[in-house]
Amino acid sequence: MELISMGQAAKEAAFQLATASTAQKNKALAIIADELEANAKVILAANAKDIEKGREAGLTEALLDRLLLNEERLSGIANDVRNVISLNDPVGSELDSKVLENGMSLSRRRVPLGVVGVIYEARPNVTIDIAALCLKTGNASILRGGKETFFSNMELVKVIQSALAKAGLPAASVQYIEKPDRELVSQLLKLDEYVDMIIPRGGAGLHKMCKENSTIPVIIGGFGISHIFVDESADLEKSLNVVENSKVQRPSACNSLDTLLVHEKVAADFLPMLAERLADKVVLVAEPKAKALLSSAQDLRDAVEGDFDTEWLSYTLGVKVVADVKEAIDHMRVHNASHSDAIMTNSLENSELFINSVGSAAVYVNASTRFTDGAQFGLGAEVAVSTQKLHARGPMGLEELTSYKWVGKANYLPRS
Repeated sequence: MELISMGQAAKEAAFQLATASTAQKNKALAIIADELEANAKVILAANAKDIEKGREAGLTEALLDRLLLNEERLSGIANDVRNVISLNDPVGSELDSKVLENGMSLSRRRVPLGVVGVIYEARPNVTIDIAALCLKTGNASILRGGKETFFSNMELVKVIQSALAKAGLPAASVQYIEKPDRELVSQLLKLDEYVDMIIPRGGAGLHKMCKENSTIPVIIGGFGISHIFVDESADLEKSLNVVENSKVQRPSACNSLDTLLVHEKVAADFLPMLAERLADKVVLVAEPKAKALLSSAQDLRDAVEGDFDTEWLSYTLGVKVVADVKEAIDHMRVHNASHSDAIMTNSLENSELFINSVGSAAVYVNASTRFTDGAQFGLGAEVAVSTQKLHARGPMGLEELTSYKWVGKANYLPRS
């Protein structure tokens, strides 16, 4: 009954948000950003509780890093909200228009989705990202974060709902499922009378559960094995810089590098360079050809079954030697290349083959996989990185949180 009440409140809030002005929505976002900074001490104290409990529960350092808020990160989150204010409001814009032979003017107009349910794990910044993007697009949201960030999320939601009230918008525009009971997730997935879309952000198990149990359309995102292929024509020193960035800059991110594929003609030169560069930083998990060339590595082990299907989210990197770009692509097809993948090459032919063949949501030529991010793409914050093909792909910004309706205008025109 509690979730049904939340669904009813969210649907009513969505009805009001659909006609809220851009100025009113931006006012709420501005208040959220200001109050995040004004309440920094309270939010960070709550986050410290989550970190303490996470350590007691034996969470990995990579996961604890995803949980962590500090003054710099909180300031960055507030600035991301301000960035959303500066973006164009897609609601009400027209995708295209034409005049039919019968004189009717026909267009497609962007409208909010309605109520978005988001189930996510670990990262507290997701709470603000989702709220900001949904508010800007006139969508109500029902959030269910992981138990690891319970105290942080409680304080963040207080800030959001306080800002909504000050902006004259319904508090139920953003609601949070407080109880950690997993049964509530199953109930949310069946709330199709009130919820229009489900977005899971987490591991493969969460995505699988949502796909199999939801009666609501599900956007799958955030999971996928990220690859870099170093081609025989690549500049090896520059490629090494990109590989290091993709793996080390923030390994807990979903767009960090999981598997490195190296052309056999440059492997003997490149892999020892890799071992030296990543010494004391990364555990290398290598198949036999690669392992033979990584003998100088300090942390090295044999790859076993399942390693190349693992999204590491840590300082671990799978390494494999391949014959050419086609074998690299074949490997990626088998091992869930659906998120962010890159080729290091000076061959236009190979880069185009890679771009056209790889089924990832984001494909790069001579650039880090870490660029797959709403802010980096100029979308503001992101609600998720979709790795499916409908209706959105890659970082989901404002436009991806809208649908459209057909609008026909005429002079009292009956159909003949």
